Amino acid sequence: MKVAVIADPLDNQNAGVHVYTREMIRSMIASNPGHELILIREKKDPELKGVRQIGVWNTRLPIGFASLRLFILIPLILRWKRVDVVIEPAHFGPFNLPGKTKRVTVIHDLTPILFPELHRWHSQLLQRLFLKRIMKNADMIVANSDHTKRDICKYSPNACEKVVRIYPAVAESQMNLSEGVLERYGVKTPYFLTVGTIEPRKNHLLLLRAFREFRDRAEGRSQLVITGGRGWKSEAFFESLSEHPYREDIIITGFVPDEYLPILYEKALGLVYPSKYEGFGLPVLEAMKWGTIPIVSRNSSLPEVGGESALYLENNKNYRDLALLMQRLSKMKEEERNVKIRKLRGHESQFSWKNFGETLWQQLENLIK
Repeated sequence: MKVAVIADPLDNQNAGVHVYTREMIRSMIASNPGHELILIREKKDPELKGVRQIGVWNTRLPIGFASLRLFILIPLILRWKRVDVVIEPAHFGPFNLPGKTKRVTVIHDLTPILFPELHRWHSQLLQRLFLKRIMKNADMIVANSDHTKRDICKYSPNACEKVVRIYPAVAESQMNLSEGVLERYGVKTPYFLTVGTIEPRKNHLLLLRAFREFRDRAEGRSQLVITGGRGWKSEAFFESLSEHPYREDIIITGFVPDEYLPILYEKALGLVYPSKYEGFGLPVLEAMKWGTIPIVSRNSSLPEVGGESALYLENNKNYRDLALLMQRLSKMKEEERNVKIRKLRGHESQFSWKNFGETLWQQLENLIK
């Protein structure tokens, strides 16, 4: 079997889809039962072994070239290589393949459909124009949680039987703990951590209000560390941040490399993740692995990922409730904290990239029988 992955997120992203695509490919290489694996991407990585890479240059200029590349150039290459299966991990495609080629698309969430106000207008438009057609043409759809699978089934009932849920996991590349990370970013303990692109869906505005409420009641000084790149529709957040009474204790790190994240998790009072909606919520799983108790919204897939031992925000519009959870976590006794962390790590251990790779290959082999 010859399998191709349209791996552009390796080269043009550094957020969640990038991590997912990178770890998916690593897991497929590690568990490959003997098939040929090809990556179609913007540029080759000479350090990546065990896979064939085909670079297809991309640019945002001239206008229209990216569409030409996606809809014509890449399909031509895939036809030329006579691949049996094409996997699109970025939620958009694959397109224009011969009927005998099996199409696999990964759906991370349906937020452009369910919460269009949280996305750029062109993202909303593209999803509304293409998503049902992509699902119809797909031979298999990979969902990263049971909740996402249910959303897909509601949105496109005819596609439901094609959906396979395969859980992602924490990247093994994060195992190298680096010293001096807190000093690098000006972080001092105690602090709360949140991880994710600064955009409306992550609910950072609520977090700012909760941190103010928490600090107004707290006996000592603490920080809020916000890790992640600046995303769309983030102007209101930065305006609120500039006026925050505890601005000097709010650290904006920007994008943080994988090798630094474990220390930030490990030293934190807790992860605060009041997201409005998640297809999976990888930072919650990362927090568990590195011994950090997460506070998460009780919505979408987050209870599925957080299990029984996470702390849950029942109403992700209520900043006072979030502040109370932060207060509870800050005052938690060491014995209770350690018990909860052990339970969280036990839950996290059920998620495995090894299992992901083995399951995906098995599903692909079933697909071409």
